[in-house]
Amino acid sequence: TALRQRFREKKGRTPDPTGAIIDSQSVKGTPESFVDSGFDGGKLVKGRKRHIVVDTIGCLLVVWVHAANVFDGKAARQVLTNLFLLLHTVKMFWADCGYSGVELLDWVRLQFECDLTVVKRKKGTKGFHVLPRRWVVERTFAWLGRSRRLSKDYERKPTSSETQVYIASGRLLLRQLCDNQTPYLMAAN
Repeated sequence: TALRQRFREKKGRTPDPTGAIIDSQSVKGTPESFVDSGFDGGKLVKGRKRHIVVDTIGCLLVVWVHAANVFDGKAARQVLTNLFLLLHTVKMFWADCGYSGVELLDWVRLQFECDLTVVKRKKGTKGFHVLPRRWVVERTFAWLGRSRRLSKDYERKPTSSETQVYIASGRLLLRQLCDNQTPYLMAAN
């Protein structure tokens, strides 16, 4: 939290964000991580899911690791509850179609007095297209993916997996604070 706040202030922003983006990533497991794992039929992955919430510049706010067979809309309730235990300034969320549904949108509005906006692809578009706000969380997943420990879920407990994500995020923030470069530029050097 302290690193994130310092980085945001360095970028000319308030220490705590008012907007955030939520997404999940299915990760293959190893035999050690089969405790609390499942099968994600959409991605055809047996393992766990990492749910993260990032601010609008890509800094990690909260992570929750759970079995891969848990639907995103259901898991979002736990992730957002965890977020609001730590941070009360967020008033707007962006998400992909996995979080659509009137129940979740209403629940977020009633529980936290926030708006959840589902960013959808334009009809008729084929291939890859950058989606507003959504690209930030995807970029964060890519940055975190450079940590070898996160290439698969090697951990026995989901809480240990969460810790590994926080460690990788802290490392990224330290490099950004010290080097004055983004992780993407550092990889090219």
